[in-house]
Amino acid sequence: QVQLVESGGGLVQPGGSLRLSCAASGIIFSNYNMAWYRQAPGKQRELVARITTGHNSNYVDSVKGRFTISRDNRKNTVYLQMNSLKPDDTAVYYCYAGILRRDYWGQGTQVTVSS
Repeated sequence: QVQLVESGGGLVQPGGSLRLSCAASGIIFSNYNMAWYRQAPGKQRELVARITTGHNSNYVDSVKGRFTISRDNRKNTVYLQMNSLKPDDTAVYYCYAGILRRDYWGQGTQVTVSS
């Protein structure tokens, strides 16, 4: 059974930082491209950051320079370091694992940026 379990969300003040983690099980983690998506209330889910099996990464323009995605294949875990958080970053953040036509999603973790 495949599981993607996110953690690290919470409430943070503007300008603060959070680190999200996503622990994967039931897949050969190193074979999967990994990503973080987010969905704010009333908005469509959007890709935030993606990291390939070769550790190449890309980001949506709104988070470039503030967020960093990384992966540890020994721990079957992908991370999202989020710095200089803004209220517009408030959303449920979802972990994604994909390879060819096979993909999996986590349950999501809430990130709220507010003073």
